[in-house]
Amino acid sequence: MNNSYFDLAHQQELIEGIVIRKLIIHKDETGALFETLRRDWQDVYNEGNLNFQMQYMSITPPGIARDEKQWHVHKNQSDRFICASGRIVTAVFDPRPNSKTIGKLNLFVMGPGSEDEMYMLIIPPETYHGFTVISKDQGYLLNFPTQLYNPQDEGRIDHAQDFSWQSVREDFGL
Repeated sequence: MNNSYFDLAHQQELIEGIVIRKLIIHKDETGALFETLRRDWQDVYNEGNLNFQMQYMSITPPGIARDEKQWHVHKNQSDRFICASGRIVTAVFDPRPNSKTIGKLNLFVMGPGSEDEMYMLIIPPETYHGFTVISKDQGYLLNFPTQLYNPQDEGRIDHAQDFSWQSVREDFGL
């Protein structure tokens, strides 16, 4: 593999401010259920800096990266990502000058097919991020951001010289 990947079993050297919350999958003969956000999960929800404002779902085809050559970034908003179907890799890069982990890149394998990959990922403000689908099926990403959509809060940063989704695709045989 070209890269190192994180999941619930592998969490060493996370970027400052990243939180991974294991989601419990309840299965029976009728299917599966998992809770996605609760007020009593203080590590991913609080009225101060991790409040709830909205939820959305994106559906992305296999092998496609959101923002292929650019990072997504928010000035103030934290994102809460869950991969509800398929399998994705979420990349988070830390450019923050006052962070203990400046310059660090984390790649997270996410999806409901494995207990180690079924979690909520908190992406802190001012970190660059994006994701690609690594499953043969489309990826369903849920996000519970801490702010309502505001185009002035978000931006795009070119990463063509520093990071390539192609190396992730190669790692997963895409």
